[in-house]
Amino acid sequence: MTTAAELLVRWLDRQLDEPRRAWLQEQRVRLASGCSDRDFYLAISYVPRKLGKADLALSTSDLAAAEAARPGWDPSDWSVDQAARIVLLLAGGGTGDAFAQRLRQLFVTADIGETITFYRGLPLYPDPPRHVARAREGARSGMRPIFEAVAHHNPYPAEQFDELAWNHLVLKALFIDTTLDPIRGLDARANPALMRMLCDYAHERWAAGRPVSPELWRCVGPHADDAALEDLRRVLATGGGREREAAALALAACPRAEARAMLAGEPELSAALAAGRLSWRVLAEG
Repeated sequence: MTTAAELLVRWLDRQLDEPRRAWLQEQRVRLASGCSDRDFYLAISYVPRKLGKADLALSTSDLAAAEAARPGWDPSDWSVDQAARIVLLLAGGGTGDAFAQRLRQLFVTADIGETITFYRGLPLYPDPPRHVARAREGARSGMRPIFEAVAHHNPYPAEQFDELAWNHLVLKALFIDTTLDPIRGLDARANPALMRMLCDYAHERWAAGRPVSPELWRCVGPHADDAALEDLRRVLATGGGREREAAALALAACPRAEARAMLAGEPELSAALAAGRLSWRVLAEG
């Protein structure tokens, strides 16, 4: 089985010209054979000036290979410098405490772009539980690009966060007005406590006269209690087109008979669901 690190090297070799390939190969070999902290950090810092910041050119088959190598990993919006920095980090970072310490130091000195890179690499690092505190820090960030580096297209939070941390990540996404759909494991990790948190947040928004993201209801439907069903009834009665579509999707995911009855009272929405015209992905992209 090809590893994620091997895939990154293959893609970079394909895209870079000979001098740049040679530089990256030299650094990989040097770091993998053992190096000082100084040499390690210098090599990673030199990546953008040596290799540039072009988008990493990936095909559909490349992305399929990424999924096979590391389920949930999606490098579709990575750049050359991001890929190369992760390659060098994996080559020279070591394992266990040594890797955690080098990663910690990288975050201490990182600018925003570097911080995004190192958070995107989370699913590829050894000893995944060691990095939970770091990932939770990124998920608390009010800077959307940093938050999205942890939360979007990244399987790490769904695999490693406990329920409280996971619920706060989902709520934070709504709070900073980013989309929920790219969060890996969103449906699988929906839970009753999250449902209640989201409904409470919706009530706070309504009380302040502020809009509620239609995506909020995605994690409400599967665990909706009586109060949540009344909230969805309100959305059906007073919401706009996207809000009503979201309520219909949430009701369709609810196992309760009351939800089925509510949905049956909305023939147009029921028909759109049956025809496959409604989905959370379509709603998020709309």
